[in-house]
Amino acid sequence: MHTGFMQRLRRGLLLALLGAALPAGAAAEATGNDDSQHEQGSETSGNQVSQLDGAEQARYLAELKHLYPRQAPRKALLEHCNRLLESYALRSGYRVGEARRDDLLYQLSLLGDGGLNVREEIRSADGSRVEVRNHPVALFGVDPFVRYECPNRGPSCQVLNPQDGSPLLTLVRDHAGVAELAKAMSFLIRDIQQG
Repeated sequence: MHTGFMQRLRRGLLLALLGAALPAGAAAEATGNDDSQHEQGSETSGNQVSQLDGAEQARYLAELKHLYPRQAPRKALLEHCNRLLESYALRSGYRVGEARRDDLLYQLSLLGDGGLNVREEIRSADGSRVEVRNHPVALFGVDPFVRYECPNRGPSCQVLNPQDGSPLLTLVRDHAGVAELAKAMSFLIRDIQQG
């Protein structure tokens, strides 16, 4: 119970500190003010795209410097992505009524060849079973804009693989949190591509 409270507190602090970094659409979704979204009635919220430009990247990195003052920009981006992945992990408590209620945990790391490794850990709710998979993602030649989908129903959102658009990460359904992760990952990919 204490751990759940701390996670919600940490998520709230991260969003409060970086609330200005959210895309306008994500901020509206988080507050429930996106009327066009409610009028559509589609099964997914659509492909959300993080906005990248030079000024936005500089502002975003300046804000991250306050959160991670002793880290280089790439390390700060990686650390921020991993903290968001921890905060928005799809845990068994969010999957009420599902037959298989495992925790899905992710962690990103850099590969020496300019790629990204996605470590996926599937842990049973009682801790008796753990599966670990590593998914290397080559980043050179891909669009750095990270997209995600959040269905109107269900407990989860999916961050899409920039290589082929297939699901890469499954996180708890939280538009603002997933939008922030997509933005941080987009800036991380862009930084890696720039060398």
